Amino acid sequence: MRIPKRSIGWLAPVLLLAGCANQKPVLYAQGGSPAGGDQAISACMDQARAAGLDYSKGHGQTARKTVERGAVGGAGGAVGGAIYGDAARGAAAGAAGSVAAGLVSDMFHRDSSPAPAYRSYVDRCLRDRGYRPVGWQ
Repeated sequence: MRIPKRSIGWLAPVLLLAGCANQKPVLYAQGGSPAGGDQAISACMDQARAAGLDYSKGHGQTARKTVERGAVGGAGGAVGGAIYGDAARGAAAGAAGSVAAGLVSDMFHRDSSPAPAYRSYVDRCLRDRGYRPVGWQ
């Protein structure tokens, strides 16, 4: 199966935007400058990363699910291929299709909330600077 080149032109920006939906803290309005709050949020997020914390809480989940989907798709494809006379080709097609569908699905359904330790670190950093975080969005 070939993908037309014109399809790739609109697909790439959509996939890139799907991965850019990270949340950040919301601060209780205390009469201070919003720019100062944004600077404090950025500084605290940088400090959390420097401390070795990662925003994402799904370490290894995508890779594990990809292998799992490939195995399931390969088994299903082998059964379908055996019915129609070529189990190996069916297994390869089933595995490839399942992996591709799973990766695209993960891009659109990924959890954009921060890891608990990262969130706690940033919230504490903001409180230490005199801000009052009330949640993340």
